[in-house]
Amino acid sequence: MTRDGSRSARGQASIELVALLPVAALVALAIGQLLAAGAARELAGNAAEAGAAALLQGGDPAAAARDALPGWSRERTTVHVAGRRVEVHVRPRTVVPVLAGRLEASAAADAGPP
Repeated sequence: MTRDGSRSARGQASIELVALLPVAALVALAIGQLLAAGAARELAGNAAEAGAAALLQGGDPAAAARDALPGWSRERTTVHVAGRRVEVHVRPRTVVPVLAGRLEASAAADAGPP
């Protein structure tokens, strides 16, 4: 191969790499968002169970559910207590704020019969 041919191949490889970088970045962001949604689901489940346990022990279920969450998620969480049922909604952090509502995780725990 001539010297000019190898420069052309290197140039084409560079262009292909530059063209693929935005696609790779979008794939990485999408994977990150899915992981954040999974973490939010786990946190919501743990918080709902903590709230139901507090209800059984005569404590404040909403406070117990919030205390079971890490600091970053407390402000992105809503807790509903209806009778002996504790429902927790957690919105994960998102790069695109519009997605937060769509990726919201919900979990409920029941403290059993009265």
